[in-house]
Amino acid sequence: MQTEAKPYLKSIHIEKPKGKEGKVFPFNIPAIQSIDYLDFHPDVTFFVGENGSGKSTILEAIAESFDLSAVGGAKNIKFSSRYDKSPLHQHIKCQKNYIRPQDKYFFRAESMHQMGNLLEKTWREPGSWLSKSDVFSRFKGESLHEMSHGESFLELFTTGFRGNGLYFLDEPEAALSATRLLSALVRIHDLVESQSQFVIATHSAILLAYPRSRIYLFNEDGHRQVNFEETEHFQITRDFLNNYPRRIQQLLRPTPLLDWLEESNTEDKKNED
Repeated sequence: MQTEAKPYLKSIHIEKPKGKEGKVFPFNIPAIQSIDYLDFHPDVTFFVGENGSGKSTILEAIAESFDLSAVGGAKNIKFSSRYDKSPLHQHIKCQKNYIRPQDKYFFRAESMHQMGNLLEKTWREPGSWLSKSDVFSRFKGESLHEMSHGESFLELFTTGFRGNGLYFLDEPEAALSATRLLSALVRIHDLVESQSQFVIATHSAILLAYPRSRIYLFNEDGHRQVNFEETEHFQITRDFLNNYPRRIQQLLRPTPLLDWLEESNTEDKKNED
């Protein structure tokens, strides 16, 4: 009988420090303050919330717990940065499966260019025994600087993630067109079917639609689990596409968001009645 490998990451526990340390970043973020234990879906877990809500901070701390750099990359691809050490990492405990993932990667959209520079330097280092195909093995042997930003993102999804893996993705939608975002969603499903688990911080309604998942919302009230249709990503996108001529007019007024929210709230109340 085959043993189920997933979930590689079952849950986390945050032990918040006492005194002054517990009142400063990142422990002053409401979502982090509210989390004692957080359970993960065996396939995909999403973190959503506004900028500064703590989703990326928690994601990088978990990645560090699996021996990945906070800046991003695979276990054998690490580079120094002033962001290398997350203070949260020292206070987070992960409940892991005794079966370890065969592949691991922490993808950060904001550091992809820096990653390309590091790999380029490694390849061209005088006396290096590594070939170009070795260094860029996760990108089909091609330099990231020979591809567009979006192409390098999708190449990592299609050839760089090898299956039986644990993958942390921070805003993977950043450089992808709508069509390629759909391709990324299909690839995530293929990898889930190949014994992979994902933890994804995102603003993408397309990615959040993935059914075999759990969504955690981080906000000023703390954190809570929500379903796809409860997210602002779904509600605002649906409302805009269904009413875009009127919404465009409202957005170009002196108080655009107030007009939009007032009308949206009125329509929601009518639907409830």
